[in-house]
Amino acid sequence: MGANRRIPGGIRGVMTAAGAAALALAACAPREEASVLASGGGGGSGGGGVGSLEKYALERDLDPDEARAAIETCTPPGKYDEFTMVTSGGHAGSIFLIGIPSMRMLKEIPVYSPNSWQGWGQGAEGTDVLKAGTFDPDLPTTTWGDLHHPQISLTNGDYDGEFVFATDKAAGRVAVVDLRDFKTKQIVKTPNVVSDHSGFLTANSEYFVVTTFQPSPGGPGVYAPLEEYAQKYRGAMTLHKFDRASGRIVLAESFQIELPPYWQDLSIGGKGANDDLFFCNSMNTEMSIGGNTEGRPPMEIGASLNEMDYLHVVLWKRAKELVDANSPKVITRGGIKVVPLDVARDEGILYFVPESKSPHGCDITPGGEWIMVAGKLDPHVTAYSVAKIRQAITDKNFEKRDAFGIPVLKYDACREAYVEVGLGPLHTVFDDQGNGYVSLFLDSAVAKFTLGPPYVPADQAWQLVDKISIHYNIGHLQTPGSNTTHPRGRYLVALDKWTVDRHPGEGPLHPQNLELIDISGPKMRMLKEVPIIGEPHNSQIIETDRIAGWRVYPPGTDPATMAKAPAATEQGKEGVERTKDGVHARIVVIRSQYKPDTIRVKQGDRVVLDITNAESAEDATHGFGLAGYNVTASIDPGATQHVEFVASKAGVYPWYCTEFCSALHMEMTGWLLVEPK
Repeated sequence: MGANRRIPGGIRGVMTAAGAAALALAACAPREEASVLASGGGGGSGGGGVGSLEKYALERDLDPDEARAAIETCTPPGKYDEFTMVTSGGHAGSIFLIGIPSMRMLKEIPVYSPNSWQGWGQGAEGTDVLKAGTFDPDLPTTTWGDLHHPQISLTNGDYDGEFVFATDKAAGRVAVVDLRDFKTKQIVKTPNVVSDHSGFLTANSEYFVVTTFQPSPGGPGVYAPLEEYAQKYRGAMTLHKFDRASGRIVLAESFQIELPPYWQDLSIGGKGANDDLFFCNSMNTEMSIGGNTEGRPPMEIGASLNEMDYLHVVLWKRAKELVDANSPKVITRGGIKVVPLDVARDEGILYFVPESKSPHGCDITPGGEWIMVAGKLDPHVTAYSVAKIRQAITDKNFEKRDAFGIPVLKYDACREAYVEVGLGPLHTVFDDQGNGYVSLFLDSAVAKFTLGPPYVPADQAWQLVDKISIHYNIGHLQTPGSNTTHPRGRYLVALDKWTVDRHPGEGPLHPQNLELIDISGPKMRMLKEVPIIGEPHNSQIIETDRIAGWRVYPPGTDPATMAKAPAATEQGKEGVERTKDGVHARIVVIRSQYKPDTIRVKQGDRVVLDITNAESAEDATHGFGLAGYNVTASIDPGATQHVEFVASKAGVYPWYCTEFCSALHMEMTGWLLVEPK
């Protein structure tokens, strides 16, 4: 049976496990076969039935818990997962869609990085989007990103499945993804900042709110020595105005609230009656600038000296009133309206509450009553009462002011409770039964605890009730609908930073890990784990049927605008024409040919290609791969893709369909002939 064979409860235990596994496998069979398999039938030369399934279970070493998990996570062929997780790909620069409970990867959405399979940022679709959102127009186009914190659009505080927003920690950018076609429509460089981290949406997606991570003296290209850090460096909270009708962020209607040069980290908006408040963690209130080679302590030490950092409390609607009134107190900097730090202080817009040093999680309960803060160096989760924070502001119950004159509310006047959960607490999510779940990075575990009233009775409030091991070093975690006013419960996904021995050792760079946990009962149960590409920083989980993606574009649609492309071409109207500024080819693709399939130009010509997919069948996508000029496009049914380049070098350049589409796919080719000058 092998040296590593486990025998739970002896041979009887093995057979029990095998029987349970057989039922699991039967449950995953097609409906018409399941009863036959479970009852021992099956026919065929392979034998089938429970006997063969028991043999298979023994070979696979399935115990009863594993067999049960197999049943619970099985999504049979042709069936859809109940939930879809929208998760960040970190420095892969993409968003990934994961089915729950199967944990199958369903789709990659390229955002900040080129993707040759989907033709994103490779000379056709996405090239202009990447260029428009680059870090600095005077620097090379930014073609990588560190994608954090995808946020599903909200209506009345609940997911509506229409858009996804994402931040880029590397370059201080935000992106908008349209869930009609699961493509990135816009990347916006946030003015006046060089780095951001966290982002969240207001209740109806009016604003996508992002906070800086590393402060700057004024954004890209602005210099000030680190020795003038406290005087000239600042953070910011940016309220990116989102126009749902156009599906675009409008910078002209956006604004910023200037913050001190601490490191602003995780942030969240108030809910319900508290929707006028934003909350944001911070680190490095020491304002350490590192530089251990210059006699100063390294950043890790210098930024962790204070016992407490500051939870930021932002009364953002007061700031909006100043902006809307065109108050002279509001300035314009970098093309956006800014409420300066001293104005935020004097107008009662910004307050601080002490929090455990080096915090990370800043999460709000579904009804908006409690802010849950987890400090990485404190074994507790701290619950702050929003009502108490409001009262402390009204009473001016301050313990001091910080170096910039911002009032610091008294800690005990705002804190509601502690829950001792374990080592390295990070983030808290919620179910629909009055529980919170916090990730423990150092313990490699998830801890479950009760919330306070109105979620549970007072005598059961703020108690640790369960803990489960994770593999390994969990960062974020997520439950369905946790970030909304109506969490769904049932499942929790752990987003792990390490895998070590969980998957085959395929080179020094290991995959990271996602683990699916059942939280429907009093004890958490591990169901499944899968490797993941990139680093999963955060995610959100929505019911699959809430996402109403298109199957086929309306004929001639430009995916960039989701409107009719001006140069869309119908069959029979294809052609190539020379214009005063180059050669313009209108190409129609349909199984299995390009019309026209030969384009003749002269060296130095500007070449414009508008390629329309005339298919109307679902999934009848064609490709266009022109290696010599670094162009690839994925042209979905009904779509028109636009390509421009200069034919700078003479030669013969073949193109072909890069997406397998028909029996004669290999014959679907064409030629670009560039004649010498």
